[in-house]
Amino acid sequence: MKVIVAPDSFKGSLSAQEVGNAMKEGILLAQPQSQVKVIPMADGGEGTLQCLIEVTGGKFFYATVKNPRGKEIQAAYGVLGDGITCVIELAQSSGLYLLDEKERNPLYTTTFGFGQLIKAGLDRGCRRFILGLGGSATNDGGAGMLQALGFGLLDKEKQPIHDGGAELERIVEITTEHGDPRLAESNFIMACDVDNPLIGPVGASAIFGPQKGATPDMVHQLDHGLQHFANVIAQQMGIAIHHLPGSGAAGGVAGALLAFLDAPQRSGVQVVMELTKLEQEISQADLVITGEGQVDGQTAHGKTPCGVAQMAQKYGVPTIVLAGSVGQGIEKLYDHGVTAVFSILNQPFPFLKP
Repeated sequence: MKVIVAPDSFKGSLSAQEVGNAMKEGILLAQPQSQVKVIPMADGGEGTLQCLIEVTGGKFFYATVKNPRGKEIQAAYGVLGDGITCVIELAQSSGLYLLDEKERNPLYTTTFGFGQLIKAGLDRGCRRFILGLGGSATNDGGAGMLQALGFGLLDKEKQPIHDGGAELERIVEITTEHGDPRLAESNFIMACDVDNPLIGPVGASAIFGPQKGATPDMVHQLDHGLQHFANVIAQQMGIAIHHLPGSGAAGGVAGALLAFLDAPQRSGVQVVMELTKLEQEISQADLVITGEGQVDGQTAHGKTPCGVAQMAQKYGVPTIVLAGSVGQGIEKLYDHGVTAVFSILNQPFPFLKP
């Protein structure tokens, strides 16, 4: 029997490769004659960089960039095994996990470091980019990223705005003449699983702002700032990003990438499945096993187990999902090719921080 093991990471515990290796070990203990192949997965969020570099035989590199509160840190990016495709994970420079709880305030957090990582990839000679947008601590509409890439976001005094979502409502002019000219030679793909618009009741601020530290009053201010920024972009760039599906990803970074870099948005798990040639392997398999740290109703909205199961369903291959915890709403998954869902725990366990 040929078994394909294609899990996401169990966030905070194990990488996708480590999860896959553990699953393989268990399968071979139960059925030693099985042919088991581990193909680590990700969906555009944290872990996407490591997954793609490991699977394609690429290389990691490091750059000094600003974290979401402007402190200099070392952040990783990578070049795939093809030697030409740069993978950048926004969370490496602008991720929520980089900040203590008291530092989390999207009025002041910036994506400047994300732009610096893009510049690092350009400096390394890359002109094809995969940008993973999950896990941001920001709600600045990609303003910091644009400034790092040379674009001017100016107030009424013709001065650059400062960091954070609170500054967006001060923008009166966008200048592009000093934008990095290498951007025009490059192709960008956004990898993420968010379809929220930039503004409104299901926009970036309302849905994701609270988890980044925003109070209800801050959510209103942030949404107003993004709307103003989008108005200026529409006036000067001729593209209205206000309600475009997915433009709210990463606190509005996706909207800026659409408007300024003409970057199409792709399902993160679809991008990873293509690069790892998962479909070819599944088409010859008898069973697929996937998983992630927590499986619940949200898993059906573009998360790794759902994407893998849909691929297996195409070839009539059953899919089993293993998870650290199983939440509400998993019945949705059975409409997307999932055969069964199991927790790996046989009793309650305390969460142990490393």
